[in-house]
Amino acid sequence: MAVKDDVIKAMKEAGKPMSAGEVEKATGIDRKEIDKAFKELKAEGAIVSPVRCKWEPAQ
Repeated sequence: MAVKDDVIKAMKEAGKPMSAGEVEKATGIDRKEIDKAFKELKAEGAIVSPVRCKWEPAQ
């Protein structure tokens, strides 16, 4: 749960859509953990993709 929270927090702080690599640089979390969190957040509808390969929190 904490990884998903950290991913969402990093996206909100950036204020722009982010790729998994950008989230990795911003948080220091392992890329595999970020990819897993992205998958879960997408399934929950918590993040959306306004641009290919970039994600942001859903409104």
